[in-house]
Amino acid sequence: MVFPSPLHPSGGHSQFWVAPFFSLFGVHTLYWSAENKDGRSLLRFHGIISREQADELLGGVEGAYILRESQRQPGCYTLALRFGNQTLNYRLFYDGKHFVGEKRFESIHDLVTDGLITLYIETKASEYISKMTTNPIYEHIGYATLLREKVSRRLSRSKNESRKTSVTNEEHTTVEKISSLVRRAALTHNDNHFNYEKTHNFKVHTFRGPHWCEYCANFMWGLIAQGVRCSDCGLNVHKQCSKHVPNDCQPDLKRIKKVYCCDLTTLVKAHNTQRPMVVDICIREIEARGLKSEGLYRVSGFTEHIEDVKMAFDRDGEKADISANIYPDINIITGALKLYFRDLPIPVITYDTYPKFIEAAKISNADERLEAVHDVLMLLPPAHYETLRYLMIHLKKVTMNEKDNFMNAENLGIVFGPTLMRSPEDSTLTTLHDMRYQKLIVQILIENEDVLF
Repeated sequence: MVFPSPLHPSGGHSQFWVAPFFSLFGVHTLYWSAENKDGRSLLRFHGIISREQADELLGGVEGAYILRESQRQPGCYTLALRFGNQTLNYRLFYDGKHFVGEKRFESIHDLVTDGLITLYIETKASEYISKMTTNPIYEHIGYATLLREKVSRRLSRSKNESRKTSVTNEEHTTVEKISSLVRRAALTHNDNHFNYEKTHNFKVHTFRGPHWCEYCANFMWGLIAQGVRCSDCGLNVHKQCSKHVPNDCQPDLKRIKKVYCCDLTTLVKAHNTQRPMVVDICIREIEARGLKSEGLYRVSGFTEHIEDVKMAFDRDGEKADISANIYPDINIITGALKLYFRDLPIPVITYDTYPKFIEAAKISNADERLEAVHDVLMLLPPAHYETLRYLMIHLKKVTMNEKDNFMNAENLGIVFGPTLMRSPEDSTLTTLHDMRYQKLIVQILIENEDVLF
């Protein structure tokens, strides 16, 4: 397909180029002329002209386009593009990149190329596109059968393998070549993998070279931003197909770069644990040597040492050393645990359930309040529920040593209320107003952990 490159309003010369044209039916190279009879290029900035004048200048040449300034809105620019025996006019924007829709392009040249590919596909295969998601390969991954057993075996022993010996070069190469769809299938059949539901974290992605959708098995067309990729598991699908993909994301550990600031469910699925391993490790250390420490969780450790613990978990994961030999002050470990909860992008008590917990806390009758809190707990995502349950069992142990550490359920509620609960409204006034209810919720959870969980 031959496209002359456009002129910027400041001027310049037009050139021709050839680009491959990908469609659902194969690869085609189409050549369209964009010259007048005397050989002069049609593509240049033409100032303020009407749609009719633009149509006349394009001369019915398929794929030709010009830039013009709008007659109705001076200072605004329009892209006039010839396609399908008609001239299409698009309002042109610029914010550092050129765009007429959601895709941004370095040049109008690329914008037109991508637009022509999309127009061609949508014109020639609109009926097929509408039916692409009706018979997906996602649930029928037949081509994965031969590899599934090998991948599943590797994943189930991944922890032991990391401590003993690395996989052979041949096995490593094989696994690297396996698509995210095959990996999802292997993990689905892995009994050791905790089956928490998790939505895919899709983000618009530009694929280099031909790429196909792992939901419908059709090519992704376009020059840039042809589809979306899950940043947690690597699943590649069309944007329209992403709406149909089940909430079965199986995060890949090599894509999870850190422990802190990582979504809770993503972290536990990536590490194949019931709860975030940082919670387990910190609580084990605290219960081993700190339950009788005065002011436990209320007294702060040195900030720089807490940051050191954070970096150790981000760097070493479950191998992070937080023993008394390295950090003799237990308040550093409690500070690191609280920091983990504060850094969660979605709090342990999620934004969705937050208002329901606050309303439950406002109920005056104790029995009704307890029942309301229990009902809201059931709405938490499984990984959040399990983490909260484990933490409350631990905090109950802390209160059982109150005579030594002087920390009762109310004191811990003051500490952990804002740590575990954050209002979805970014308002200081709302936060101050809700603080007493946050404290009360955590206090209720600690005092009634054996009933509520």
